[in-house]
Amino acid sequence: MIDTSGFIEALRGLRFNNAFNPYAETCQAYDLVEAPAVRRHNLKMVLDAALDRGVESIWIARDLGYRGGRRTGLALTDEVHLGAHAALLGTAPLKRATRGPAVAERTATVIWEVLRELRRPIFLWNVFPLHPFEEDSPLSNRCHTRDERYACSHLLQWLIERLRPRSVVAIGRDAQAALADLDVAAEQVRHPSYGGHNEFRAGVYSHYCVSPRVEGQTLRLL
Repeated sequence: MIDTSGFIEALRGLRFNNAFNPYAETCQAYDLVEAPAVRRHNLKMVLDAALDRGVESIWIARDLGYRGGRRTGLALTDEVHLGAHAALLGTAPLKRATRGPAVAERTATVIWEVLRELRRPIFLWNVFPLHPFEEDSPLSNRCHTRDERYACSHLLQWLIERLRPRSVVAIGRDAQAALADLDVAAEQVRHPSYGGHNEFRAGVYSHYCVSPRVEGQTLRLL
């Protein structure tokens, strides 16, 4: 059985047409020279911490996005929330891999707002762990293909087997359908994008049996 270093090397070795591998490739427009190594190190720290501490759930979205995971190498995490991600599992500070101002992503902003309220150990991942983009448009997002999904499924299975979460939460219908195709049982919550913020929050709170935060109060069990 591979360890976390072997997992990340396997991730580093993935190659697909019109898909950016942030653990092996450098974006000429924005990345530092050492960007792939920075992203591999960040992911290893998060994964090691998740294995050491244990996690309650894995939240799984569809694929990395060009404003978030393409730059950070961390699912559902933009550069603005690297500090929050480090705090979630108690890792050392996570480093940026890009030049210029930190870039925010709308989905990541909502995800981390809710994670900050929940205060539970949760590991974040994607069905397809790379950034798929439209042909000739590297700073775009597309849905991964079934072949791409199956080619990476052994990595998802390794995570679930090693982390042994109490629950797997699919972020959005696309992620739910992809996980079902891989025979991975998951509870679906609404994706927070395109006006789904409130439904996403409600779905997460329901899953963890907590009531929404009231101004000045902490979450409480229902």
